[in-house]
Amino acid sequence: MSPNDPSRRDLLKGAALAGAGLAFGAGSLHAQPNGDASTPPSLLERPSAAATMAGVPFEQRDVARIAIVGTGLRGRSVLHELMGVPNVRITALCDTVPEKVEMAVQVMRKAGHDYEPARFTSGPNAYEALVKRDDIDLVYTATPWEWHVPIVLAAMNAGKHAATEVPAAYTLDDCWKLVDTSERTRRHCLMMENCNYGYNELLVLTMVKAGVFGELQHAGAAYNHDLRAILFENKDEGLWRRRHHTLRDSNLYPTHGLGPVAFMLGINRGDRFDYLVSMSSPALGLAKWRDDHEPKDSPKWKERYVAGDLSSSLIKTAKGRTIRLEHDVSSPRPYSRINSIQGTKGIFEDYPARIYVEGEGAEHRWASIDSYKAKYEHTLWRELGAKASSGGHGGMDYVMAYRLVQCLREGLVPDFDVYDAAAWSAPGPLSEMSVARGARR
Repeated sequence: MSPNDPSRRDLLKGAALAGAGLAFGAGSLHAQPNGDASTPPSLLERPSAAATMAGVPFEQRDVARIAIVGTGLRGRSVLHELMGVPNVRITALCDTVPEKVEMAVQVMRKAGHDYEPARFTSGPNAYEALVKRDDIDLVYTATPWEWHVPIVLAAMNAGKHAATEVPAAYTLDDCWKLVDTSERTRRHCLMMENCNYGYNELLVLTMVKAGVFGELQHAGAAYNHDLRAILFENKDEGLWRRRHHTLRDSNLYPTHGLGPVAFMLGINRGDRFDYLVSMSSPALGLAKWRDDHEPKDSPKWKERYVAGDLSSSLIKTAKGRTIRLEHDVSSPRPYSRINSIQGTKGIFEDYPARIYVEGEGAEHRWASIDSYKAKYEHTLWRELGAKASSGGHGGMDYVMAYRLVQCLREGLVPDFDVYDAAAWSAPGPLSEMSVARGARR
């Protein structure tokens, strides 16, 4: 799973080619990193930078010393998984709400860790003091999206490796800041895409590498998840996530489906994203939910939702493969990440999991994936067994935490790097640009 391509500096070239042609008249500061509608973002002519971070291992260490910024629901969930991995020490915790930090400390105590982490709760910029500590190897941020980039930049500039929840960034300019800062500081910036560690995702990745599907042609990826009730809560994600639907008509959350198929297609490892086109359906779902559930005196009635309910994109890779990418959190629908891969010998599709391999089983009929598990189950799942299955999100969260710590402690090359963080996040702003230009690349 580790990268070995010695040069990845041009990974965003495809994003640049798409973005440069779309920037004129896009009508959004998010699509114009410099806030100047008359000048396209200068993405093709980047200043020379330090050597690539692709294939660079961590420094070997006995104990992984990790600080967590953002101790809400997701931060405490990640903390719980890390507490189940041997040789981890949580040295510092940070949140704007002191009570949430204390809740995180209780998670540590329940896991049998009786030492006291440093606490940073003085305000939204308290992380700036945290990253200066000398007992931190990696800063993990689980904050609202708009804080991901400032926190990981501060961590890298302070000499710490950085890990962030998804998406890593939502402007192309910020994608480049991550790449440039990681290369300059020689610190890793990892976007912790837990779906890359799902059982089916790693199973199919192993099958792809074994050539089961032949030469790959197409993939499907999505984050289709009915979040309407969560988006309108007066707590947790409801306090910030709904706001993004008032700001951008784009794929707001592209990486859960895209990350796993990027691994399968070898994106940044022999292939790369080239360009995309995108369109959005009308923005109806959140307004209807508000009509049906919110009292008429709610301040939420002042909101205007602009993000189309279903964002649909097609991505072309440099090798000519295609990827169908979707996002819908505003409609009544079953959960799906699509998680599909198609090649010259067969196809896999998830939700529900099913497979067709030419010459195996009945012609023209889907088969169960179960018969492939004994041969192709990924080694991480085989080794971690029941402990992985008991982790969050079906076990993928524990596998992700375990693998992060393993790479940190053993001095391994991380499974993904800053180039993946940038490339997998880029469809967010690029989809906004394409929608604003009438689905043009």
